[in-house]
Amino acid sequence: MPEGTPSTTGIPMPPPDPAIMARRQAIVDGLAGLVPPANLIVSEDERRAYETDAFTAYRAVPLAVVLPETTEEVAAILKFLNQEGVPVIPRGAGTSLAGGALPQADAVVVGLSKMSKVLELRFEDRLARVQAGITNLGISGAVAHESFFYAPDPSSQLACTIAGNIAMNSGGAHCLKYGVTTNNILGVRLVTMAGEILDIGGDAVDADGYDLLGIVIGSEGQFGIVTEAVVRILPMAEGARPMLVGFATPEEAGRCVAAIIASGIIPVAIEYMDKLAIEITEGFAHAGYPLDAGAMLIIEVEGSDAEIDRLLGLISTMARQHGATTIKISKSEAESAAIWKGRKSAFGATGRIADYICMDGTIPTGQLPMVLKRIDEITESHGLRVANVFHAGDGNLHPLVLYNVNDADQREKAEACGFDILRLCVEAGGCLTGEHGVGIEKRDLMREQFDQIDLDQQRDLKLAFDPKWLLNPAKVFPLDMRPGGWAA
Repeated sequence: MPEGTPSTTGIPMPPPDPAIMARRQAIVDGLAGLVPPANLIVSEDERRAYETDAFTAYRAVPLAVVLPETTEEVAAILKFLNQEGVPVIPRGAGTSLAGGALPQADAVVVGLSKMSKVLELRFEDRLARVQAGITNLGISGAVAHESFFYAPDPSSQLACTIAGNIAMNSGGAHCLKYGVTTNNILGVRLVTMAGEILDIGGDAVDADGYDLLGIVIGSEGQFGIVTEAVVRILPMAEGARPMLVGFATPEEAGRCVAAIIASGIIPVAIEYMDKLAIEITEGFAHAGYPLDAGAMLIIEVEGSDAEIDRLLGLISTMARQHGATTIKISKSEAESAAIWKGRKSAFGATGRIADYICMDGTIPTGQLPMVLKRIDEITESHGLRVANVFHAGDGNLHPLVLYNVNDADQREKAEACGFDILRLCVEAGGCLTGEHGVGIEKRDLMREQFDQIDLDQQRDLKLAFDPKWLLNPAKVFPLDMRPGGWAA
């Protein structure tokens, strides 16, 4: 595949800037003076490893890849590339499902894989200071010896970095109780495109000045590169226990979720799987899921044994009132592990039987019954199948639209189906993304949610941090919003 190969989807990408491509060797030579030789990747074969992320429908071999080890190296790299007018693609682990780390042929990828150190642990203050290339699960691993953990737990937590989590404001199954990334970050060190190093937030719950932390988290690499983070760590609960609840229909499951939330009970997690997802996952994980159910909930609560029994009893009663056909409460750590193994492996298990597009939208939980019904109708209208696996407790949907990637007609139908599902989320009072980000996948749907005044305000904010529009260009904003357009 030649360098700069365009998207195999219908999503347009700007052409490489010929002036930058012509200066490639000079740019590489400049980068070579800023990092050790082993941290600069220039051969085409090695660069090809960075040609895509988890949104694999688009590929482009980047101009170069640089792997800094310190904040100061990141600052020097960005300052140099800013002076040269070269686009920069920040990259954590490349697990983005929305194309957030996709490169361009005229861009340099700045990867954080060598910045994975734990810099400070302060258990008395319930915080850890880490380099942003550390994995999500790596943080919990570093504090587990004191019975602490880091709460957000996306399905890719074994691989995804805290940098990527911050960029996309990632969540996870247990964020119903503990919140998403923005609720668990106290401060960041951010390097701007000009090479300035900014400390935003800090060690305290509330920092002085404007809440710049709130705009950095979820900004998808549009404002700068986060190199360090101060994260909130929490004591592990006394105990936790999940339960499986099967229903005949998705609508019954959706009404049960709404009832649980409305009752004031806040489980650690409420996860939803429909019949197809149950069948696919059970065939892989053998977790004991009810194959006769039309939909299933995994509900986990925590506390003392007495509190757990009380909460599971209340939830069981509500589940029966909403038509539950199966109720299975975990009786051992092995059963609990099996229940969660199935949920955590759902995406991988689905990939064994079909290609899929994983959508990511949010809705008010009260709209779940209607939205689940409409998702089935939308998918059927496109002649496709959908496996629904998502965080039901906070309304963060992840429909998996199944298709054959080698069939051009099915690819187009899958994209159109996914876009219709996201439009439905907006119509239901939700939004285009919960935790995967906009990236390039949802870029051209931004006008479905925001009017031009809203988008102009967001663009002005980006320009305040990145006046030359070099950081992660062609993402988030519709292409026609880039000042000055794109090089032909």
